[in-house]
Amino acid sequence: MEPKRVLIMGAAGRDFHNFNVYFRESKLHRVIAFTATQIPDIEGRRYPASLAGDNYPDGIPIKSETELPDIIRNEKIDQVYFSYSDVSHEYVMHKASQVMAAGATFVLLGAKDTMLKSKVPVIAICAVRTGCGKSQTTRRVSDILKKMGKKIVAIRHPMPYGDLQAQKVQRFETVADLDRHKCTIEEREEYEPHLDRGTIVFAGVDYGAILQEAEKEADVILWDGGNNDLPFYQPDIFITVVDPLRPGHELTYFPGETNARMADIIVINKEEVARLEDIERVRSNIKRINPKATVIDAASPLSVDNPDAISGKNVLVVEDGPTLTHGEMKYGAGIVAAEKFGAAEIVDPRPWIVRSIKQTFEKYPEIGTLLPAMGYGEKQIKDLEATINAVECDTVIIGTPIDLRKLITINKPSVRVTYELQEIGHPTLEDAISKF
Repeated sequence: MEPKRVLIMGAAGRDFHNFNVYFRESKLHRVIAFTATQIPDIEGRRYPASLAGDNYPDGIPIKSETELPDIIRNEKIDQVYFSYSDVSHEYVMHKASQVMAAGATFVLLGAKDTMLKSKVPVIAICAVRTGCGKSQTTRRVSDILKKMGKKIVAIRHPMPYGDLQAQKVQRFETVADLDRHKCTIEEREEYEPHLDRGTIVFAGVDYGAILQEAEKEADVILWDGGNNDLPFYQPDIFITVVDPLRPGHELTYFPGETNARMADIIVINKEEVARLEDIERVRSNIKRINPKATVIDAASPLSVDNPDAISGKNVLVVEDGPTLTHGEMKYGAGIVAAEKFGAAEIVDPRPWIVRSIKQTFEKYPEIGTLLPAMGYGEKQIKDLEATINAVECDTVIIGTPIDLRKLITINKPSVRVTYELQEIGHPTLEDAISKF
């Protein structure tokens, strides 16, 4: 029996993991190519032979998803496996229709097929959408476990935008490790807050090999999820964060709804800025699809290092990039800070955007009068710096998870917004985790 000819649709993360755990050793499948979307400059490369294994001595090409129907027809693809996250259910079915019309079978791999089992306990923090507040929830859980005397290692969802072979297994203990691994803004935003708390972080491409290394150092592994993807490891405690600023998305986005249905604990975040009716709508949806979950009410109050630099000023607001792009949020912590501290005007950056930042706005025109902190590579970081410095404003508000001033030089006054998770009432996360 001839192996099935397979195409994996991805975005340089879940797709590689699915290949490693499900296809790499399979005699029943032959992966012909990956397609890529969401992340710039991924297509045109190859998944290297050193990672692909003995069945793929030449590696595997990574092509643009825009070529999907032609690849299916020209390569006589039998099965297409959808392997990326944070898209609407409608989007998934449009892709399914496109695949089926081109003559292939459309497939989604389930949690049982893709979650690895750890020798040490795993707590997974996931979400129903990008930008719900996974990062501050993970930090809060880390603090709770350390208070219990546990040694924590965080394993972050992949962001392999560079040399895939060099990124097979990455270990971060200090900020110098971020420089050594040539981390992008997106990677630094996720890793650096853990390092600031003294937590070791692992990430990379091969999450089986990563797990083996992390188990040597950890009493408990924290799975720090990306986008709204499923965990790569079988969790002993499954925590999902939901967002009442986007009520209903817990039922309409893939695979976020799966996270909501599988969760042991659900955190309703951002309640300090959400409408009561939206909080209750989310609460009702959770009760309907996962009545056994413990629900935690929470807020992410913000602080600013110099509020006077905002009051009465014309401000440029720089927000977390992925939250604004495929997360589809219309604002973040920076806008909240601008309104809270009385900015005179939020300056539209679009007259000054350059090169790759301009391309981002062309792809995501709904971003509006905000500047996403895009930094998937050195050139894009330089474009971000050039754009910020060209904008005519009094103050730059940095609403990103890390201080951009460590990576770029800003030629005008700037302030940074920070935020941490705070539970409201009981049960708290500590209460819920202690039960397990």
